[in-house]
Amino acid sequence: MPALSPRSILEGRSSDRVPLPFIIGLIGCGLCTLLAVAYYLLTGGVLSTVLSGLLALPTVVVLVALVLLMDRLEPEPRVNLLLAFAWGAGVAIVGSFLVNTLGGSLLHPVYGPELGRVLTASVIAPVVEESFKGFFLLLMLWFRRFEIDGPTDGLVYAGLCALGFAFVENVLYYQTGLLENGSAVAGTVLVRGVIAPLGHPIYTAMTGLGVAYAARSRGSGRGFAVVGGWVAAVLLHALWNFSSTFGYGGLALAYLVELGVLVALVLVVIRDRQRLIGLIGTHLPPYIPSGLVHDVDVRMLATMNGRRRARTWARMQAGLPGARAMADYQLAATELALLHDHATRATIPVELFHSRRDAILGLMRVARNAFFQRRPLPQVAPPPWAGAHQSGFFRTSELATTRMPVYRPAPTPPPPPPGPLAVLRTRKMRTVASGGRPGAGAGGSPQPSDPEARTARYSNPLRPSTPRSDSRRANPRSASSQRSTPQPPNSPSPSSQPANPQQSSPQSPSSQPPSSQSPNPHQSSPQPPSPQQSNPQPSNPQQPVAQQPGPRRQNPRQPGDRRPGPQQGPPGPPTPPPNHPPRP
Repeated sequence: MPALSPRSILEGRSSDRVPLPFIIGLIGCGLCTLLAVAYYLLTGGVLSTVLSGLLALPTVVVLVALVLLMDRLEPEPRVNLLLAFAWGAGVAIVGSFLVNTLGGSLLHPVYGPELGRVLTASVIAPVVEESFKGFFLLLMLWFRRFEIDGPTDGLVYAGLCALGFAFVENVLYYQTGLLENGSAVAGTVLVRGVIAPLGHPIYTAMTGLGVAYAARSRGSGRGFAVVGGWVAAVLLHALWNFSSTFGYGGLALAYLVELGVLVALVLVVIRDRQRLIGLIGTHLPPYIPSGLVHDVDVRMLATMNGRRRARTWARMQAGLPGARAMADYQLAATELALLHDHATRATIPVELFHSRRDAILGLMRVARNAFFQRRPLPQVAPPPWAGAHQSGFFRTSELATTRMPVYRPAPTPPPPPPGPLAVLRTRKMRTVASGGRPGAGAGGSPQPSDPEARTARYSNPLRPSTPRSDSRRANPRSASSQRSTPQPPNSPSPSSQPANPQQSSPQSPSSQPPSSQSPNPHQSSPQPPSPQQSNPQPSNPQQPVAQQPGPRRQNPRQPGDRRPGPQQGPPGPPTPPPNHPPRP
């Protein structure tokens, strides 16, 4: 079985055969191109068609070479590039010709021949043509999303599709000039083939940028990016077509606008190449502990000069197969960095990440084997990127797979804490569930009437706390200590001491004797004692103090609070006035 090509290994295919969907797509595009050529032959003849094709061919050859020059660092599959060009030269050109002709036939009777021609060229043609060309980019986004790794890839696919469209369209324009007036074709070739040959590539590049952004992003903004790029393409196309009605002055103005857009696209390509080099320097060093690469390899892969010197050295060592093996090794390393970029953006599933990484590591292994299977010539010079240092390209041991970085999706962040509106909504729901009674819970049981207790239970974490009074800072004794410590008959209870000598203590619930304490925590403080009960009866010295409930959150009433409350058993002994020692 012959060895697989690098692209077949990267795509996980078991053979080098072209996938069936691409074959069907190429057949469809070829049939459409044959229809266009047949129309040219029937309307203009063989001679004019051949001459027009020869006049349009040099421009498209030069521009295709420039587009492929942008794609050198991380080249796209050749089948995809061929399909993009064929789509523009076949499906896009035939579909646009039919729709534009139909639209013109509908507008001419309504607006007249002159205005109808202007509307067809300035409104219908830009919308229809950019839609047909942009549809191929949408297909790439839908079925081959992981092939679009950045703005450069979007510009490459958009440029080739637009160049195929412009090539067949130029044949029609040149043929029309030859049939009408032989001397008029010179001006058409000068404008469309020399001065402004990048018209269609610049228009469709706007859609390509939107598709590239959508391929590397998540969320609803992807759709807006695609639509925004298509709108920009339609506007630029309409500007050029509409300016042509004003002669060379209008074309000069539109040409300046397109020249500015072209400069911006060149800057985008330069910036994207710097980004790609930065990705190599960011995502490949974590593979150094596994032995896949070393520091010298990362430095070589991150510069175009280092890559070129490495291929030249490989050609000197093992001939052309050695140079091809080194190019495959560099391609695999670049694809590995781009794969981690997709993982960082969370635009690739975990299973697909691991399968593609295994394919990339397999390609690096196959490239090394292809280099060393050739009988190398005597070494004329050490590797220019490594020198006396170690290199992953000459690795002889197995990879330490346990020391490779692992892609794990980021955990879902916890929901934010509820705000004031959420707390108010929760209180309202509890009130409705309790039958509309503020003091009852969801099950109808009475809740504490103390507002401080309710606030402590359903408090808002964003609400600042208020300082408590001195009487609230008093910490009562625990229930265990009160159960185990009997009180003498005539000794004052520690809980009867006022917490603050400046504050009166009848409002404190701890000033009552243990026998009068009610275990119900929902009752309020007792009323002031009457004069008839001022002399308390001494208790049995051998009888321990009654057990009291444990410390609970209390909210004693303030002296000025006159709200009535439920009665609570017999009152306790009066408390001596402040600033006097308690009476035995």
